[in-house]
Amino acid sequence: MRILEEGSRISVRKIIIEDGTVYRGYGFGSSSEKKLELVFNTSMTGYQEIISDPSYTGQAVVMTYPVIGNYGVNEDDYETDTPSIGALIVRDYTDTPSNYRSSHSLSEIMEKYDIAGVYGIDTRELTRRIRDFGSCKVLITDEAMPDKEAESILKDFSFSRDLVSRVSTKEIYEVPSSGEELYSVVAIDCGIKKNILRQLSLLGCRVTVVPFDTDAERIEALSPDGLFISNGPGDPGDVKPTIDTVKRLHGRYPAFGICLGHQIFSLSYGARTYKLKFGHRGGNHPVRDLKTGRIDITSQNHSYAVDPDSLKAAHLKATHINILDNTVEGIEHVSDPSFGIQYHPESAPGPNDSIYLFQKFLGLMKGRKS
Repeated sequence: MRILEEGSRISVRKIIIEDGTVYRGYGFGSSSEKKLELVFNTSMTGYQEIISDPSYTGQAVVMTYPVIGNYGVNEDDYETDTPSIGALIVRDYTDTPSNYRSSHSLSEIMEKYDIAGVYGIDTRELTRRIRDFGSCKVLITDEAMPDKEAESILKDFSFSRDLVSRVSTKEIYEVPSSGEELYSVVAIDCGIKKNILRQLSLLGCRVTVVPFDTDAERIEALSPDGLFISNGPGDPGDVKPTIDTVKRLHGRYPAFGICLGHQIFSLSYGARTYKLKFGHRGGNHPVRDLKTGRIDITSQNHSYAVDPDSLKAAHLKATHINILDNTVEGIEHVSDPSFGIQYHPESAPGPNDSIYLFQKFLGLMKGRKS
């Protein structure tokens, strides 16, 4: 049930899937019509981080946990200053948050950033549909839109191929170390999350953030101790400028990639990627470290994975495997001081299971400096 403020007006919204299936619910946030990719997330909390994660650009996210909006939105937990997710679909939404940190309701922020919202949907059924048939195209619109017209719109709709260019920084900027500066890192921004920058800063790194299409010469001129490739939205194969830059810097600096950055890192060495049926999105995916046998609880958000059969020819080896479906969750180069992780160690899964990955990056930079 949505808890409404006095004077609020309920609007009927439709979710129309590309096969013609229609779900009817009620609107919150932006009332804009949206053509998006439909995916789901199994996290029980963290909706503010989800709506502000640039990796969700162009997507409508179904939340499997039913109660959303209950603790509002605060000024500190955004992953980007300008959220770009397309839509949020929930079972129960509340406009009356109860939390001492809350400064706005979720609906207010979604309206501000043109994020469509639908509640009152059977999200269990919608999630099962995605699991059975895979991620799909969807139109979110109002009740006046004829269903047949919506089907025609979706038939002509194709997913954007330039998502990273939409969310990457346009200018170089710097995040100082929060204490003693130990290392200088260049981070290629494909849609970087604030908490990644925060984690690197806390560990003694001064981070220079550069646009996704920055060339190798410009990065070399910054004389970094290490190279970081960030998360971001869409197909990694579309981010050719970043792949080319990383390829030209092979072996020059210790390198660390997270999520999309992990996939770009793999492609730069000649490995292949493929799209998963419905992706991994949630806060409790179990991952095995193949070196130690340890199981980490991880936070994930991705549609693509690295093909394990392509690793050997690329001189890469798997370091982590997803226990649920055996997909590759981590890789490293056999000789270059470089590695990638598919999940998000900065998202406090576990909550501290994965901090060692940042420390591994620091160790590689320390080895290079000495």
